[in-house]
Amino acid sequence: MKTYRKDDVVRIKLVLNGQQRSGTCESRTLLSDFLRHELGATGTHVGCEHGVCGACTVNIDGVAGRSCMTLAVQAEGCQVDTVEGLNKDIEGLSDLQQAFRRNHALQCGFCTAGILMSCTDYLQRNPDPSESEVREMLSGHLCRCTGYTNIVKAVLETAAERLGRPHGAALAPDTAGHAATGPAEQARLVNA
Repeated sequence: MKTYRKDDVVRIKLVLNGQQRSGTCESRTLLSDFLRHELGATGTHVGCEHGVCGACTVNIDGVAGRSCMTLAVQAEGCQVDTVEGLNKDIEGLSDLQQAFRRNHALQCGFCTAGILMSCTDYLQRNPDPSESEVREMLSGHLCRCTGYTNIVKAVLETAAERLGRPHGAALAPDTAGHAATGPAEQARLVNA
């Protein structure tokens, strides 16, 4: 393993969304900051900077990971995909992004990029997830605006379309106290 001093300035070469890219940074620079400030991939959002919220999620060599918990030097030679790389469809949006749009699966949009990257990775590993499996996967993300229900619908719709199955069935009632219930019901569940 190569070692660095904290103030070393290094050149990082990687493949970003299918394009060979390089830039310089201090060896202690986080991948999230390198992507945003050095390479201009500003779709990678930085929220908590502790790996908790998931807003900074990118796919590194095909696996979803927190770019705020990864040093840029760790991505040397890797394939890094960000939300900017998802739009390979003729309409400019991936099928998953289109499902998010159809299902109103975002509100302010700050966390959406990271959620999309996690969902992209997840659907590659599990092309036919159940509702509870999608909710479990999404538990690694914090979103202050949505109730996750429309995100779950979008992911399940995308999976069904990819498998050539009809979709559109209503989600089961949410018994875990997720935001599928209204504020009064949520308060009742919390106080129960």
